[in-house]
Order: sequence, then structure tokens, then C-alpha cells
Amino acid sequence: MKYSFIELNDLPNEILMIILKKLHNVEILYSLIDVNKRLNTIVHDPIFTSYLTLMTSSSNCLFDRLTDTILDRFCLQILPKIHHKIEFFNLESSSMERILLLTNYPNLYGLGLYNLASETARDLFTGKIFASINY
Repeated sequence: MKYSFIELNDLPNEILMIILKKLHNVEILYSLIDVNKRLNTIVHDPIFTSYLTLMTSSSNCLFDRLTDTILDRFCLQILPKIHHKIEFFNLESSSMERILLLTNYPNLYGLGLYNLASETARDLFTGKIFASINY
């Protein structure tokens, strides 16, 4: 055992799930989706796809949008694949329109919006922001 190496792929699915549950869903999806067939199946599990926080938070409770690189990958590759599994989003207001206008989220029932200016909130709740959505 002194020189024994165990790789991630050697672990049973149950152990991988225990490990992955300790991480943020966004990190798991960004890092492991489309890596290989086995990991793809695991990360498509509803435990990782139903509740997404697509923003970062700091220790002083400030919220920032994801970096453009991460947000681009989510909008172009990840969200289109899992859109039907998403039930709840936490979004930072500057990326809200881009993410929500990307596709239809048929099972979305909850939305947390952060850093939302009062004028944007007014436009959102009076239908001015999403008036161009065609479902």
C-alpha cells in the first residue's frame, strides 16, 4: 500500500457523491460536466442541477457576478443541457437577464435576486424587462 495510487475514477459512485456534495454545485458543474460519461451522469443528478447559485459571495456578505469565462461556459454549454432540471436560481442582478433570457426553465419555481437596484426591480415586476420573452 505504500506506493498505491487511487484515482477519482477508481472510487465508487456512492463515495464520489459524498465528496461532491461537499462542494458548490456551480464548481461541480463547471469542472466535471462533459469530462467523461461516468462523471457526466453523476453531475447531472438533481442534487447538483436543481438549485444553482450563479454568483460569488464574500465574507462581508457582498455578492458579485461570476467571471465572464465561467458565465460564458454556463450560458453557452452548461445551462442549455440542464435547463429542464433547474428549480431554483440565485442570481446577481447584472447577469440576471443574460441567464434568464437564455432559455426556458420549465421547472423553475424560485428565484433569488441580489444587488437588485430599485429601478430594475420596478421594471422587472411591471413586465418591462422580460416583455420580449416568447415562450
